[in-house]
Amino acid sequence: MNGIKFAELEQLERIIEQLGDHAHTEVIEQISYKNKEFPIHCISIGSSRPDVPVLAFFGGIHGLEKIGSEVILSYMQTISQLLDWDEEFLARLEYSRLVFVPLVNPVGVYIGTRSNGNGVDLMRNSPIEGVGDTRIYSGHRLSPHLPWYRGDQDTMEKEAQALCRVVEKHLFNSPLSIALDLHSGFGIRDRLWFPYAYRKTPFNFIAETMALKELFDRCYQHHIYKIEPTCHEYVISGDLWDYLLDDFVQRLVNQRLFLPLTLEMGSWLWLRKSPTHLFSRHGFFHPLLPHRQQRIYRRHFSLFDFLHRSLLSPQKWTQLTEEQRLSLTQKANALWYE
Repeated sequence: MNGIKFAELEQLERIIEQLGDHAHTEVIEQISYKNKEFPIHCISIGSSRPDVPVLAFFGGIHGLEKIGSEVILSYMQTISQLLDWDEEFLARLEYSRLVFVPLVNPVGVYIGTRSNGNGVDLMRNSPIEGVGDTRIYSGHRLSPHLPWYRGDQDTMEKEAQALCRVVEKHLFNSPLSIALDLHSGFGIRDRLWFPYAYRKTPFNFIAETMALKELFDRCYQHHIYKIEPTCHEYVISGDLWDYLLDDFVQRLVNQRLFLPLTLEMGSWLWLRKSPTHLFSRHGFFHPLLPHRQQRIYRRHFSLFDFLHRSLLSPQKWTQLTEEQRLSLTQKANALWYE
């Protein structure tokens, strides 16, 4: 079998070369598709100690939504330059770790499909079953020729298993970690989603999530994000982050905190400005005009920086008294669940 090249993979390999000894890189899985091999790369930068906080970025889970991969690659390109001169950033990395998996579904990115090469929607692929109002778009096992196909109920796809291994290795072993998964295609606003997607009830770290939201609102009063649980928009089965979060909670040790977030970039706004792009394969999920792509590449860097800083200075949102926890939980219930 032969390796394959495409634009996003070539860009990633160039960035890996630029990072050099600053990064640790490994191929965590090889995906075979039509006699070609597609690597899944994991890149980590910063301290290798297990007791440091970790911020991890994941993109390309839905291959058609490749803008998520490209935003991560743009951020990695910026980091590769900061590492040459920014002493403050280098100091941050002595006490934290950044992890990147920009192309979780390389076959999907290559052929321009939401699913992987087996026709499986990786974000419907875990064993988690949705509770309540679930429809065909919530995930099904009817046929891989239909969208939102969940795949085999007994075995997750190799791409999903690879993502889980990265999370278990880097995030579960950290005392404090955040995963940020980048997608596009929902609405005209950028949304920052947190669990659950499979049920309409609060998750274990809802007080900390509310505290982090208040901190973000206070620091960036005019930010662009609607922050809410995924279940506000739909209930689905098989969400990988719900699966990983519940697994983490079951094996919780020493009060560790793992917060999976999804950045859902609102691509309908791009279509409203250029409605003819609706007739392009990528137009619904990806900004086609170069100036709009560049704007999206830099649009979210303040969020990335805030999340990194929040892990290094967690006192205001993780070290809560019982009174604070109760108050924040009540606020969260009033805002999101009542």
